[in-house]
Amino acid sequence: MIAILIFFFGHWFVSLFFHTFFLHRYASHQMYTTGGKREKLFYFLTWFAQGSSYLVPRAYAVMHRMHHSYSDTEKDPHSPHFFKDVWQMMWHTRNMYDGYRTGKLEIDPQFTKDYLPVWDRLDRFGDLMIVRVTFMLAYIAFYWFFAPNFWWFLLLPIHFLMGPVQGAIVNWCGHKYGYQNFHNGDHSRNTSPWGILLLGELFQNNHHRYGTNPNFAKKWFEFDPTFVVMRMMHWMRIIRIKPQLQPVAGGLQKGAVRPRKVRVG
Repeated sequence: MIAILIFFFGHWFVSLFFHTFFLHRYASHQMYTTGGKREKLFYFLTWFAQGSSYLVPRAYAVMHRMHHSYSDTEKDPHSPHFFKDVWQMMWHTRNMYDGYRTGKLEIDPQFTKDYLPVWDRLDRFGDLMIVRVTFMLAYIAFYWFFAPNFWWFLLLPIHFLMGPVQGAIVNWCGHKYGYQNFHNGDHSRNTSPWGILLLGELFQNNHHRYGTNPNFAKKWFEFDPTFVVMRMMHWMRIIRIKPQLQPVAGGLQKGAVRPRKVRVG
């Protein structure tokens, strides 16, 4: 049982860290800069951590930028206020994500004019069904050897869909429940202490107010664990956090300094 718990929470938090650190704060918002080799390493670790539920960074970033620009309107890819339940929201989000990933849906140029990290070979490999199924089989094998009974196998769907599940929790709960520090013209909320357990991602109201600020916590009782790790990485010169910018209701602030354009592949 201990092995299963360690594996489940280890997978949850490692996947969540690269979700918020790389997909969200780098690919979508460019909150820090880094070198080409380190970007490639973060890219690879994001794929490995998400495994069967790997989200292609450029498609994720486009959707997230849309989410900020159209927050809680009909154009928002995943506002909970236009769906009867979280499953319907997830299905709609999946269809849009697949459209942007495959190029079947046209992307408004305003959401691609800033830097998007791209590693075509890894994206194609990570998106192969055989690769995703291999990850699933690895998760099943771990449970087969270490689960004390088959009830524990009910956790496997969360492993299979880890990235989308985490995104659904953040987008559903972060725009329906909790409190507001700022009036942003949308329904974004902060949910504490769950904001801490989601590595800062559920401080949505703060984040929608300060769209380019890497610290999602703003009140004395709020704490963003991911930002602490980023500060350590900044001190170690692994990344360079950009100077904090003025608050914006949307995601990308006009006039923001771009990171060095490095295309990997």
